[in-house]
Amino acid sequence: MVKHKQIFIDSLIHPKKLAAYRLLTIGKTIQYVFLLIAILTIYPYIQFLTGVTETSFNIQGLTEYVKDIQWLLYPFALVLLTLSSTILLFLIISVYAYVGVVLLKLMHRRGEYRHMWRTAALAITWSTLLTVLFSILNITSIFSNLPGILITISILILASTKYPKIPRKK
Repeated sequence: MVKHKQIFIDSLIHPKKLAAYRLLTIGKTIQYVFLLIAILTIYPYIQFLTGVTETSFNIQGLTEYVKDIQWLLYPFALVLLTLSSTILLFLIISVYAYVGVVLLKLMHRRGEYRHMWRTAALAITWSTLLTVLFSILNITSIFSNLPGILITISILILASTKYPKIPRKK
């Protein structure tokens, strides 16, 4: 059985191995996606806990109200961050999987959406790490997402080359 650590390492430095991981169980792939979601959620939650985002509450009455119910806000914020990260990441993986299926057709490779979804779920590792890094460095612009998109598509292309070829009709 493949460990999450090995999947993480292979998704970072061995993109061609991701095609072999298309045969992983969907449960193992989803576990890996939830590890990425945890990575995406931890830093914004720490920012919330330390009060970095508290500057948005400038109204005196609202600030006092927030301090009164702060014990309730922390679990609610964690649930909200996790839920939004989950929805967003699954949506992004699904879009990349569709792009991967198009790549498979263009490259005359055999594969289904479910296989490409698994590959895309692993290929998104670099993009996830870059998102966290840009968040830490406080870089937010439309161009901060571009490197992650290009890297993920490149990894999908490399992984697609290892999918089996469609046999030619005689």
